[in-house]
Amino acid sequence: MKKIEIPETLKKMNKIFRQNGFEAYLVGGAVRDVLMGKKPSDWDLTTSAKPEQVMSIFKKVIPTGIAHGTVTVHFCNEEIEVTTFRTESDYSDGRHPDKINFASTIEEDLSRRDFTMNAIAVNLEDGCIVDPFEGQKDIKNKIIRTVGDPMERFSEDGLRPIRAIRFSAQLGFSIEKETFASISNTKIQNVTKGISLERFRDELLKLLKAEKPSIGLKIMEETGIMQIFMPEFTECRNCIQRDFRAFHEFDVMDHLIYSCDGAPKEKPNVRMAALLHDIGKPSAKKIVDSPEGQINTFYNHEQFSSRISKNLLTRLKFSNAEIQNITHLIENHMFNYESTWTDAAIRRFLVRVGYENLEDLFDLRLADIYGMHNKPVRGHDSPTIALLLELKERCDKEHSANSALSLKSLAINGKDLIQNGIPAGKDLGRILNELLETVLEDPTQNNKETLLKIGLNLYKNS
Repeated sequence: MKKIEIPETLKKMNKIFRQNGFEAYLVGGAVRDVLMGKKPSDWDLTTSAKPEQVMSIFKKVIPTGIAHGTVTVHFCNEEIEVTTFRTESDYSDGRHPDKINFASTIEEDLSRRDFTMNAIAVNLEDGCIVDPFEGQKDIKNKIIRTVGDPMERFSEDGLRPIRAIRFSAQLGFSIEKETFASISNTKIQNVTKGISLERFRDELLKLLKAEKPSIGLKIMEETGIMQIFMPEFTECRNCIQRDFRAFHEFDVMDHLIYSCDGAPKEKPNVRMAALLHDIGKPSAKKIVDSPEGQINTFYNHEQFSSRISKNLLTRLKFSNAEIQNITHLIENHMFNYESTWTDAAIRRFLVRVGYENLEDLFDLRLADIYGMHNKPVRGHDSPTIALLLELKERCDKEHSANSALSLKSLAINGKDLIQNGIPAGKDLGRILNELLETVLEDPTQNNKETLLKIGLNLYKNS
């Protein structure tokens, strides 16, 4: 019988359980990770001890989900979630079980879990594996399969179909045929529609951390999940970008999905911006004639994309800071730098995008290019990379030179202008903005005496 080496912390916990007459098992993603040769990020245990008994035998226990039999034990500088063996029944809201009964065996507990790969336990006493639903076999074959009938499992919790899709992208597993078919079932989709938007958002963000989010995003589209939660993408399918110039290989939908792959997986906001950056193209599309042939144009699509993205992200309960950051990147992703830009143009670019957003914006540009042909831009000999490096170097130089890049960095302020006879109001704001433009054009003008003189002249001649 195959065994798993138990970490010392869990051995110590198990000793306490055993001394008090209880069984304890390692369960969940940690077991799956170990079987796949990965290092688990946290530990989840299940036990024959009831919550109040767990709280009595360990010194520091937080009742994080006691209604469902779950507590969090602080032990050896770790937080370990511990749940009592249980069974569940009657999911009238498609999310929470109406009845939770404590079970007597680990096998009963595993029978309530979602997928076979997650229905495996390890006995903390001897490291022996308990696998009543052949989850190890499915892990070996890289298959996601529900425990029992998929219609029954998905009817219990509408998030499970989305979890199946996320796991498929995250692990590179395929979804078993019947399990896959059930995700598209009308009855199941009605249950899935009932989950909170926050729960969908959280799964989407986990999916975006996958090496290739495109795997899950395409399944979302194919199964109808995307239509439920992100219907804005519908018009992007079959919105053709390619014309005789061959800039783009894919329609807008595939371009967005592949662009998401091309963004850094450790930057969720950039990945989200990549997924949404051209979502307004169907609204902006026009076909115009040229001497060489018809051209697909998408003028100002970044503005359309920003507005659509803001509505989508707001609906999915992203934070205001996340929405502002993502839409700002989308609004500014169409910069077209050339070496002929003047230093003043560089300073204006920095004012518009913000130096702190520069690296993310460059990552979005590279993701956009990746999405054109589903291939990364490689090597410093690439003209695109060379131009981005040149732009970054020039931006770094202007930033280091302490150039005035905002009203706050001007040598004069509104109070100074008011004291010299310019009243508060619209004129004052306009004059300050014109003074900033003056300094962006020529930083040597940024001294109080010069700016006061210019400001008074502007007011006098207004």
